Amino acid sequence: MALWTEVGGPGSGTALACVGSLARHELGPRSDVDLVLLHDGRDLAATDRLANSLWYPLWDARVKLDHSVRTPDECAEVAGRELSAGVGLLDLRVVAGDAALVAGARTALLGAWRTGARKRLPELLSSLDERLARFGDAAYLLEPDLKEARGGFRDMAMLRALAATWLTDRPHSGVRDPYDQLLDVRDALHVTAGRALDRLVAAEVDAVAEQLGFTERDDLHRAVSLAARRIGHAVDLTARAARAVVPQRRVLGFARRERGPVYTEAEHGLIITGGEVALGRSASPSAPATGLQAGALAASRGLVLSPVTAENLGQHAPALPTPWPAEARDALLQLLSCGPQLIAVWEALDLAGCISRWIPSWASISARPQHNPLHRHTVDRHSVQTVAEAQRHLTQVERPDLLLLACLFHDIGKIPGAGVDHAAVGAPLARAAVEAIGLPPADAELVELLVEHHLTLAALATKRDHADPATQQALVEAVRGRADVLDLLRYLTESDARAAGPAAWSPWRAQLIGSLAEQVEGLLVEDDTAEAVRRVDIDRLVDVGLARSVALDGRPRVRVEVRPGGLELLVAATDRLGLFSETAGLLASHGVQVRSAVLHTVDGVAVNTWRVDKQLPADVPDPAFLVQQLERLEQGDSTVLAPVRRREARSLAAGTASDPWVELVEDASASAVVVEVRTQDRPGLLYALGHALAAQRLSIRSAHASTLAGLAIDTFYVTEPDGDRPAADRARVALDALVTAAGPGRSDGATG
Repeated sequence: MALWTEVGGPGSGTALACVGSLARHELGPRSDVDLVLLHDGRDLAATDRLANSLWYPLWDARVKLDHSVRTPDECAEVAGRELSAGVGLLDLRVVAGDAALVAGARTALLGAWRTGARKRLPELLSSLDERLARFGDAAYLLEPDLKEARGGFRDMAMLRALAATWLTDRPHSGVRDPYDQLLDVRDALHVTAGRALDRLVAAEVDAVAEQLGFTERDDLHRAVSLAARRIGHAVDLTARAARAVVPQRRVLGFARRERGPVYTEAEHGLIITGGEVALGRSASPSAPATGLQAGALAASRGLVLSPVTAENLGQHAPALPTPWPAEARDALLQLLSCGPQLIAVWEALDLAGCISRWIPSWASISARPQHNPLHRHTVDRHSVQTVAEAQRHLTQVERPDLLLLACLFHDIGKIPGAGVDHAAVGAPLARAAVEAIGLPPADAELVELLVEHHLTLAALATKRDHADPATQQALVEAVRGRADVLDLLRYLTESDARAAGPAAWSPWRAQLIGSLAEQVEGLLVEDDTAEAVRRVDIDRLVDVGLARSVALDGRPRVRVEVRPGGLELLVAATDRLGLFSETAGLLASHGVQVRSAVLHTVDGVAVNTWRVDKQLPADVPDPAFLVQQLERLEQGDSTVLAPVRRREARSLAAGTASDPWVELVEDASASAVVVEVRTQDRPGLLYALGHALAAQRLSIRSAHASTLAGLAIDTFYVTEPDGDRPAADRARVALDALVTAAGPGRSDGATG
């Protein structure tokens, strides 16, 4: 090193060493330079002078420098005290000076690491879990941290550290190339961003993709996902092997004697050894069903596939004939029925290349990124998660096999060029896939139907009036009037939502979906005719007793009920123009954030059900107090709404919200105009929307409001005050009023 020669570095007893990416020959364009001035401790003053002579020129050159000055003993002390420092120092490499001093320090560090390996392993393995919890999995994130997330650079450092203990080994193949690919992405990201950036942020994706020769940004996301999956999978296997050696029991002061491998013979020529499923002597990896049978055995017993077996299957497992042999189809269904234990086994088979060989259409969604904030996984991983979530429902349907296959293929249409209607695109693809697997035509047609309508039940339940015959008729038509199909669709809907993430399956959404499904199911069971569909069991939708008590004396009623996930407020009052907006405004004025709401009208009484963000009854205003304020509003005293009006005025001044999406939903109801609003949620939004309609002398017969990932999704059934359906020009008035109220920071127009 020229600088070392220039400053006159001594020939022995002192050396300049490096760690981190520089030591591993992986330095990025904007990476920090990690240097250690190693010395023997004999002349501290000379060492300090040398350090200043080295660091200041580098600082003057604006090199991003992470530096330290230590003796070999001090390195060992830091390594023993700090896990991350200990892992980093394992890469210690000489740059200039006394190479023997660096070699001796590195040998001592490795020796200490191996000697204390059993004590350090729990801390090391715990750090993997902590990073996963904090940074997530790079394989499934739209903006992964290439350094810290699971499957990133830190994991590769952990693989090297685990292998350096000599207690376990890392996979010998399939890791280096993905790692190099992530390094290339990191380097391109540094170049395009012009700074040291390890997170692949959305703003840089197009430039990075172009820099690396990808024609589409999704291709870059897929490449990162697949690379991170392989590294993460390697870490999982290595960590599992390491965990197996941590609890070494001692008997009478002596370590337990190691025994030879013990294995158990299983069906189909498979064996179980050390918590892994492997191929026995009589099992051929090239037999059509062997891979699926091995996977089914592993998942059903909570085991993993032996890495050697997975690699063997990846090399020799054949494509399956059409239709599949019965034993392969049975093994697939057994594998799919194993719930959460399916996921690791499926990933091992997928990374080995087996899944796409058996199911060719799977390759089109493999590592395909989602573009919906509700989703936490890539398309293929979400599909497998949906199958795992469906396990809880297998005893509740007549055809669990069809439920599992519908879950597996419900998003098979999320391919390039599919547009927004991936369900329609995916339905024939799903049918072709299950026909190839060997399902008879009638069953394949049913899977196609379920995939085509896998979003229908959720859309109707959360956006439409359950009491409207058009809503019920739409669901009956979707399931072709069959109660068994409705059951399958209901549990597919739930499994899909649970797999997407917590925001997609809240207690409120569960209640809405369950309510509509049970209502229509009851109608199908009682009388499978169009006339039966038009009958509405209103008792299943609202509290009729509460409505009748209001009808008797005209006084409002408020009831607070504790539900899973939060409080539910039932508010009943004589229906009048503006009641919905006033009630919403009253809650917002008291700092009660509405998460979802449903409004129904029974014989002139409005019964509003509000799901709010509070957990305890003491967190919301006393029901008697709310009744008093509702009565004041009924008498024309709107001063109680002053807080929400001020808040709306501030929102108007800020004007930071995104543009709304407001649409008339044609043919959703024969008796009302249906308008759907999607906009960024804010306190007082429902008040503003309701007031905008009331100002135009339009009545809200029914409203269905929900909030997902910060987005308000509200549906209003609008009528004239006398209950008639608004004419076309009045429907346009309703649309314009809601656009104005929902827009960026818009208020109700009465704040002055």
